[in-house]
Amino acid sequence: MLREITPDWPLQDRVSALTTTRNGGVSVSPYDTLNLALHVGDQEPRVIANRTMLRERLQLAQEPKWLQQTHSNKVVDAAKVHADAVIADASYTTEPDVACAVLTADCLPIVFSDESGACVGIAHAGWRGLLQGIIQSTVAAMSTCSPPAYAWLGPAIGPQAFEVGDDVYLPYTRQNAAFEEAFTAIGPGKWRLDIYRAAKIVLAAADIFSVYGGDYCTYSDDEYFYSYRRSHCTGRIATLVWIK
Repeated sequence: MLREITPDWPLQDRVSALTTTRNGGVSVSPYDTLNLALHVGDQEPRVIANRTMLRERLQLAQEPKWLQQTHSNKVVDAAKVHADAVIADASYTTEPDVACAVLTADCLPIVFSDESGACVGIAHAGWRGLLQGIIQSTVAAMSTCSPPAYAWLGPAIGPQAFEVGDDVYLPYTRQNAAFEEAFTAIGPGKWRLDIYRAAKIVLAAADIFSVYGGDYCTYSDDEYFYSYRRSHCTGRIATLVWIK
């Protein structure tokens, strides 16, 4: 049973990063089994139990810095997050054993690290967040410490499954013509969006070219992932990063 997915990048000795799967917890249908989100209708004791099991399995020194995500471009210092009440969609840290975390169920989690692994960050990048500049905001926040040089794209909805309309296509392509590369026309006013490609376009503009991941589709793989598009009533996987 696959419980976590880890990046194949050259930072393993300095940075810990992973995405959970839906396996290995105590939640029941439709949240079965490792739902880590408190806001989706699951029973709170089960979510707390899942979070406790995850923390113990990963041997984390403290609880991950969970956020209240709103598809914004707000970034916070993870060391200053003391409860889920902090509203933001990205965080960063330079402190060892402080685990930055985001929750997703189709949106794209992006993990960042500087060259030395001394400054790491994470962003919740759905199509709204990408459009609002969550990547640029995270890069800017981390650059006050050390500019990110690496990025890992965690599991998100794949390009073959992410159908959108002109309400998504037009804002993207009007903001940046380069985003045309991320869309494939499938009918009048209908498109498929490659959110991985869209993220890479933004990352390249931020001079981040060492980009890894982008190999999964949360919508198509119900064995390992939750998907909001596949089932609105569902759980959330988590992506975490911390300095060793």
